[in-house]
Formats: sequence, structure tokens, C-alpha cells
Amino acid sequence: MYRIGVVGPPPSIERILDVANEFEHDEIEFVPFPYEDAKEVSGIVQEHNPEFNGWFFSGPIPFTIARKVLNSEANCVYCPPTGSNLYRCFLQMAFEHDIVVRRVSVDMIESEGEHLREAFAELEIPPEETYVRTFDEHYDPQSIAQFHLRLWREGKTQGAFTTLLSVYRALQQEGVPVYRVLMTKMEIRQAMKIVIEKARSSYFKDSQIGVEIIEIEQFDKIAEQSNARYHLQHLELKIKQTLLLLCEKLDGSLLDNGNGRYQIFSSRGAIEREIDELRQTVQLLSLEADVSVAVGIGFGETAFSAESHARRALQHAKDKPEFGIVIVQDDGIIIEYAGGFDQLTYAYRSSDKGLLEKLNKVNVSIKTYKRIEALVHRMGWNSFTTSDIASHLTMTVRNAQRIMGSLCECGLAELKGEELQSLRGRPKKMYRLIKKEHS
Repeated sequence: MYRIGVVGPPPSIERILDVANEFEHDEIEFVPFPYEDAKEVSGIVQEHNPEFNGWFFSGPIPFTIARKVLNSEANCVYCPPTGSNLYRCFLQMAFEHDIVVRRVSVDMIESEGEHLREAFAELEIPPEETYVRTFDEHYDPQSIAQFHLRLWREGKTQGAFTTLLSVYRALQQEGVPVYRVLMTKMEIRQAMKIVIEKARSSYFKDSQIGVEIIEIEQFDKIAEQSNARYHLQHLELKIKQTLLLLCEKLDGSLLDNGNGRYQIFSSRGAIEREIDELRQTVQLLSLEADVSVAVGIGFGETAFSAESHARRALQHAKDKPEFGIVIVQDDGIIIEYAGGFDQLTYAYRSSDKGLLEKLNKVNVSIKTYKRIEALVHRMGWNSFTTSDIASHLTMTVRNAQRIMGSLCECGLAELKGEELQSLRGRPKKMYRLIKKEHS
């Protein structure tokens, strides 16, 4: 049984559930979560997320709010406002009032503002005859209602189109011709197919085989450095006891490969859910052995492919000075610092021939470029220095300078300026990645 939570104001919920009846069968259940104020969305999602396989939001406002509390891979969709939503409002107003509608005010969340302006342009309505108010998830409905009301009272508009139920009700009470920008049944149907397919694929992804390879650094030297008899045997027992506790959480099996290397076989879903438990286990092992611990995790359709990916992940982990946890997925995605606040996700392969040709010319690997690209995206940098890259990706400043110089040479980055950090010393160069088609 797949359970999909439906979140939105009551009228939108009714429209969504009406279409959901077309999809009703034994394996799908749609559960409504109506709200009066979109600020309730965070609480709804946080409380009920573990119970559901996906979320269907009535529009971009609840979707944007929910994204703040859901992880980046959460299965959630919404019906984005399109031109047809807007055309519907124009037709309703023209039909009900028997007028040619040209002068209106519209409100829309910022993330969809560009699509709204594009729709007006397609209608060939002059910009000076439309009034657009955009807002973020911290909107004030009273202020937005006043925006529409003031324009209408001043005779600048013939009516208002709103995405907010509270604004719609407030304007109705004032006698303003107001219409909701609502999703069409076709759009609901399309979004519903997407969330169902994502729920199904997520189930199969969860059931993939997952392998964890845990390696204690320089395990064979621990005995040499100890004066106590049986020290290594006692340590091995402690390590196994600690790992068996982790195995219980993962419902997995433990394999001792000898010389400080262990493997745990489980499912992808269990490993991803218990990643924090793994991080705590690694910290405990590191304290007990007083050495660094590296972990490589691999996912795959077969035990062989999962183990191969885990070995690749382990090598990535060991290449880093501080070791840590690295995941290699079956789709070529690498996750560094898995489960941490500084988690970095990137692909170690690409089918973009243009990009690969540029990187090959300057002798920069696709992995290095993708790591830098992922870091810049995660940090939200418009510009950065080679010191920024070096400190976050644990490489020397000299190496970072060479890489950025090469990326500038092949047109994938550019020098944006200089930053003087102190009165002494030379200013640091500021760089920016260039986003464009590589084909």
C-alpha cells in the first residue's frame, strides 16, 4: 500500500481528491490534510512524514514551505501555475461580468513570478495594465489583500486574481470581483501520476542491496604499539560487539574480512535510514582503536555490484585526510560526508561530450570538476577563492590554483575580481563557474 498525503486549503483538496478517485485501487491511498493557513504546512509534514510514501501539494506555496523541512530526495510534487490557470480566470471574469478584461491585479509566490509574466506576455496584455504582487513563504495575507483592494478602489483594475484562499475570502467580503488561480484537472492528473511513479520507484530503490565496508586504519600496527598481552584480541571483540549492535538496527549480516576490515550486508532503505547510527558507530570505533576509520557504502541491484560500489566508495574515503563516510550509488552519484551537515553530492561520470573534451584538454578529471560544482552549489557562492575550494575539499591551495587556472583556460570558469583580506599580502583572486551548454 502506497500512502500519499494531500496538503492544501479545503477547496483545493476537494479538487485533488475528485481526480484521485480515478486512481483508486488497492495499492494507493490518498490522505487529505486541509489547512486554513499555509503556515500550518511545516507542522503537518514534520509530524506525518514517516507515515507516507509521498506528498501532493496544492500549489507552490505549501510546496516551498514543505521543502524547508523535507530532505532533498523526498517524494513531493505540486501543480505549478501555468498559462491555462490564468486564462481560466480571464474567461470566468469576462463571462460573468460581460466585459473585456484587460486591467487586473495578480498575486503569486516569487518562485513562479517569471511564469506568470510570461503568461501575460502571451496574452499580449500591456505590462502597464497588469499589477503583479509576488511574495515569499513568510507572506502577510492582509497586506496582499490590501494591494488588490487599493488598486480596485482607485479604478486601476477591473478585478483581482489570487492564489491565496484567505485573500480570496477577504476580497469577496469587500465586493471585489476576485477569482482563484486554480489548477486544472489535467494538471492534477499529471502531477498525480508523477508522485505515484516516484513512490513505486522509491520502494524498489529501498529494496536494493546495500553493502558497508568499514576499515580500521593501520590495524596491524595496533598490536605492535601496545605493551599489553591480548590487547588486539580484546579490541577485536569490542569492535565486533559495536558492529553487531549496528547490524541489529540494519537487520543486516556482519562479515569479518580480517586485518581490521568488516562488511555489513543490508538493504539500501535500512542503511539510508540509519546513517546517523553509522556515524555514531564510526566515532565510537575511532575512539576505541585510537585511529581513523573509513567507511565505503555501495548500492546495487546485485550483491556483486553493491560490493563493487562499496569498494570504490571506501577508496574515496581513504583518499581524504580525515576519512569519513562515502556512498557510491548505482547511478554514478557519489555522496561525501554522508549524513553530515557538510554532505556533498556529485556524479563521477558524465555523458556530456563537450564538457569531457574541455576537461581532457586541461587535464582536469570529471570527478574534480563535479566536486567543485557541487560545493559551489551547496554553499551558494556567486564567487569564491582558491582558499575556499582548498579548505572545503581538503586539497592544497596550490592544487586549487592549478585547477581553477585550468578551468578558466577551457572556459568553464572565469576570474571575477580580487579580494584584499588584509593590508599586507597580495589580494586573492575571485572566481566564478560559468553555467552554459557544453555540447
